[in-house]
Amino acid sequence: MTYSESFKDHLANPRNAGELTNATHKAEETNPVCGDRVCLSLRIENKKIAAVKFLAYGCPPTIVCASALTEMIEGLPVDEALRLTKQDVANRVGGLLSRKMHAAALVIETLQAALMSYESKVD
Repeated sequence: MTYSESFKDHLANPRNAGELTNATHKAEETNPVCGDRVCLSLRIENKKIAAVKFLAYGCPPTIVCASALTEMIEGLPVDEALRLTKQDVANRVGGLLSRKMHAAALVIETLQAALMSYESKVD
């Protein structure tokens, strides 16, 4: 499988990389098998993701998936972001090898952890 132009572009020019200084919610998750790690920082306002940044350590697909995820969720209502799947992320980057789907799963798990902390404060 050859990686898509979208994949290559996110790898060469990651979107929203860094830490969000005024984040309202953060989460960090690690893949225990390969050691890849993703940290997401979100600013949630009026039940929408107003801003997002990421830090990712690991294989190129992890960096690419984190970058793509930030584009997908910025401006989304929290309830819509919670419905995203690893397949949605993989599709956004033009597909992933099955052995690299762990990257998409890791960014979704990290997003869900950050949003769960939001949901627990809203209830």
